[in-house]
Amino acid sequence: MPAISKREQIITEALRLFYQNGFNATGIDRIITEAGVSKKTLYNHFRSKDELVLATLRKRDELFRNNLMRETERLASTPREQLLAVFDVIAAWFQEKGFSGCMFINAAAEFSDTQDPCRIVSAEHKRLVCDYIRGLAEQAGAKDPDNLSKQLNLLIEGAIVCTYVGADSDAAGRAKEMANVFLHSALD
Repeated sequence: MPAISKREQIITEALRLFYQNGFNATGIDRIITEAGVSKKTLYNHFRSKDELVLATLRKRDELFRNNLMRETERLASTPREQLLAVFDVIAAWFQEKGFSGCMFINAAAEFSDTQDPCRIVSAEHKRLVCDYIRGLAEQAGAKDPDNLSKQLNLLIEGAIVCTYVGADSDAAGRAKEMANVFLHSALD
């Protein structure tokens, strides 16, 4: 197994710290200490903290969406079943140690300017997840795949917030029940 590059080492630690503590609350010095690199090494890879934040958001997007697709396809074989399995995947995510909500919702809250690159990357992540679900809806034969994907995404986003903010341990399960109602309407 190849050694992790210094750049990846910094991104990995920064991602963990930003996710646990927030972007503005996490200073560069803490990232340097946790990553075990010098300030010079960090700035050789990233010109600014903003550039590092963007790199961590992109990495989180890649990791999250790859896991979502892989686990959804592992849990269910047909597109219709996969549309419901998405909720099982998010339920498992909610149970992970250190669950701190959605990094992209958190980023959008901290970077409120709609033109901020971090806000733009966060919106892009949400669009890409919606696109994945729309693709499943199309494959399942939904009458209006765009509307179905928006409905299911709304349930996912609500479950994330209810779980993280409201400490609702069964939000994903209820969202899945509601998704089933939407699926019956859109597919039957």
